[in-house]
Amino acid sequence: MEFQDGAVDAQVNDPHDAPAPVYEVWRTTAADPAFSEWLRSASEPDWTAVVTHPFAAAITTGEADMRRYLVQDFQFVDAFTALLGAAVAGADRFESRVPFGRFLGQIVTDTERSYFHRALDTLGVDADDVTSPELEPVTVRFQALMDEARLSQEYPVILAVLCLAEWIYLGWASRAAEPSPEEFLYREWIDLHSGPDFEAWVGFLRGELDRLGPSLGEAGQARVLGFFREAARLERGFFDMAQG
Repeated sequence: MEFQDGAVDAQVNDPHDAPAPVYEVWRTTAADPAFSEWLRSASEPDWTAVVTHPFAAAITTGEADMRRYLVQDFQFVDAFTALLGAAVAGADRFESRVPFGRFLGQIVTDTERSYFHRALDTLGVDADDVTSPELEPVTVRFQALMDEARLSQEYPVILAVLCLAEWIYLGWASRAAEPSPEEFLYREWIDLHSGPDFEAWVGFLRGELDRLGPSLGEAGQARVLGFFREAARLERGFFDMAQG
């Protein structure tokens, strides 16, 4: 797997990041030496801040104000769909393309899009605010990161952004206690990001990173980590924005 020449863009090379141990060194003493676990552990404290975020907890108990959160989150649907399409095109084998195509067709363009339309209608969001709201700065930055990953045409980079987004949502949604909130706004959003099918989807994304990551070389691994860390940082900022 080849990477583009040149330095990682500034937005994925934050000077405040603590230096991450080189993967080949880290894996020799790690309890779980998987490449994806190296990415996750190097994304602390942002990872844990999202999984345990007060706004995420409020979703699981049916107490969150979902209006601004869902309006802004809906703005990612197009960029996320395009990123999935880039994964289909960029994957290095047929067996890896199929799960992306299946998820794209069955979940993003059907189940999840249906949820957004019903939820935003229930919340009384005007059509203009659905399609062209004023974007929060963190929304703009996250869209830009997705677009950068897509345009890179680098499968491991695309995987990094997709895996972080899905895995970190599984993290907070899996903390929901039974019974789920009765209101569909909360219950269906939790169900979309938890359960056996979603766990399998996240497992596939992690497995792809675990398969490819160790052979990328130190520079390639650092580039993938840069995108993964930036996505974690933006997820944290997005939940901070939603909480207000």
